[in-house]
Amino acid sequence: MSLEHILEGPPEEAAPALLGRYIHAHGVTVRLTEVEAYAGTAGDPASHAHRGPTPRNASMFEGPGTLYVYFSYGMHWCVNITCGPVGVASAVLLRAGQVVDGLEHARRGRTIPLKDLARGPARLAKSLGLDRTADGTNLLDGNGPLTIVPGHDLGGRIRTGPRTGVSKEADRPWRFWIDGDPTVSPYRRSPRAVQIRNDAVRE
Repeated sequence: MSLEHILEGPPEEAAPALLGRYIHAHGVTVRLTEVEAYAGTAGDPASHAHRGPTPRNASMFEGPGTLYVYFSYGMHWCVNITCGPVGVASAVLLRAGQVVDGLEHARRGRTIPLKDLARGPARLAKSLGLDRTADGTNLLDGNGPLTIVPGHDLGGRIRTGPRTGVSKEADRPWRFWIDGDPTVSPYRRSPRAVQIRNDAVRE
């Protein structure tokens, strides 16, 4: 199945189809090992686009293959690939990967272990040298900094579970990863999500 066709579909189908593929930017190549799906305005309150377009999330509404890059906690950049038709704002967060080429560029002055270089969305973006300047570019037209190519068959190694760190829809099983890969980030449930769950039990 072509990348264009994959990204035209819903996020929960596009996300696992991206695992194992190779993404490349600024001299660094990373094999994707973990991703997370968000449904935008289609009933997913955990999405940045849940309440509609804003100056911050405008790129999410621009159609499949558009990069949505946002600043997290005033410290880190995170990269998403949008999917679905124009105006829908679904997206796949790139959560983790394995640096397979361009190690000297990916380190960017860091001395952390190789398996941790792109382990987590912030480290992944830093390894690839992606920031707000990549927001709104499209990986399908070949004019942006990020490109993506097919990988190898994963042989049924894809797993799914709750999304990490979100307080709303925290139990939706839209986090996808390659089972047993050491570069996959650890699952962390939001403390706020735990509180919501406990309140629901008491009620």
